[in-house]
Amino acid sequence: MKKRYVTVLLVLMVWGGFMPGIFRSAWGSPKIKILFLGDSITAGYGVAQEESYPALLGQKLESFGIHHVEIINGSISGSTTASALSRLKWFRKASPDLLVLALGANDGLRGLSVENMEENLGRAISFAKNSNMDVILAGMQIPPNYGPEYADDFKQVFITLADVHGIVLIPFLLDGVGGRANMNQPDGIHPNREGHQQIAKTVFPFILKQIQEP
Repeated sequence: MKKRYVTVLLVLMVWGGFMPGIFRSAWGSPKIKILFLGDSITAGYGVAQEESYPALLGQKLESFGIHHVEIINGSISGSTTASALSRLKWFRKASPDLLVLALGANDGLRGLSVENMEENLGRAISFAKNSNMDVILAGMQIPPNYGPEYADDFKQVFITLADVHGIVLIPFLLDGVGGRANMNQPDGIHPNREGHQQIAKTVFPFILKQIQEP
């Protein structure tokens, strides 16, 4: 009996040492769960679900040979930062590894307090970090017609939060999309298919770097 156990152990050692790819594939790789928590932009309002930028990012990761990622889109149209913490608590049961926090646009469009927005996002970020999630914060900007002071304060919130909490910041989620008619639906607010493709290009390097870091 002992000889049989030794033989099995040696076989496993050979597979693990000389054929690591086969050994790992036999057991499978753990899924990396990426949670997107946003509003109508991230939810993919006005486009097919598979055309939303979170779905496109999943497809792009697959094309890079990264097959062990699960995309969870927890975005709801109309959401403000006030709902961030409660929604994140609900999604914690899915055990996300990485949170992409993409809220704030509706706060800005409604002219809500930037101080409250900062507090709301800060609580969500702290909860995520305490729940062993890495966090990527998607920065947002609003047009200057809301007043240059408000627009500057709004933009600064994301920079400050990333610095205080030591998390990754995407400077502007809608880079190359915001304010461009050809990248948006007729309402001028929600990205069209081309807009979502551009957002995916903007976000992808941040996602890739985060999941590849040891």
